[in-house]
Amino acid sequence: MDRSVYASMSAQEGTHWWFVARRAIVDRLIRTQVAPRPDARILEAGCGTGGNLTMLARHGTVEALEYDGEARAFASERGVARIEAGMLPGTIGFGDQRYDLIALLDVLEHVEEDRASLAALRARLADGGRILLTVPAVPWLWSDHDVLHHHKRRYTLAGLQAVAEAAGLTVQSVGYFNSLLFPVAVATRTVHRLLRRKGGLDSEPSPIINGALRMIFGWERYLLGRIRFPIGLSLYAVLSD
Repeated sequence: MDRSVYASMSAQEGTHWWFVARRAIVDRLIRTQVAPRPDARILEAGCGTGGNLTMLARHGTVEALEYDGEARAFASERGVARIEAGMLPGTIGFGDQRYDLIALLDVLEHVEEDRASLAALRARLADGGRILLTVPAVPWLWSDHDVLHHHKRRYTLAGLQAVAEAAGLTVQSVGYFNSLLFPVAVATRTVHRLLRRKGGLDSEPSPIINGALRMIFGWERYLLGRIRFPIGLSLYAVLSD
């Protein structure tokens, strides 16, 4: 990512509606679709500036890998997990440790070799372990946001399933989320394209708007598993060996 993105991410992860609501959704998915044992070993592959570490630590003992030194420094300052330098697919680190849960949260879209990366993580699953991943969805929504964040791709549901299966993984569940705000996002990005605006999609809005967006997006955690959204800005998948 661009240098400015890491500083902005670290500052906003505790308050920005997208980070807060996605964290609540991931927490719910872990509880309902992974259900790790209390002493679970957890790896976050690509922890960024560490905004998910405290949430993940509620489910077990967490270790994390991160390629970028600046992001790794921000994450280490949180004092939540052991963090090592690493890069998918070749350098996962932590010896031959195997994990009950591997979290890959908006990371797979950043790596060139997505199938090989999933295969490498598969090899680090403990018996009965799960990979929980999230990725941006809907390729035709590609925008300056994706360029700024150095995304290689956005996924379709079928495409994500195909990559996981090609890596030798079994798809336990998969689906769209960030669906309730999908029409708003499409409209916003369309306006940006028409006006040829650059960036501006990541800044934190006013407290009232930020709270409203957080509530709408976060409410989806009660719907996942009960209804199947036909489309959304993101996809999640729970994978097993």
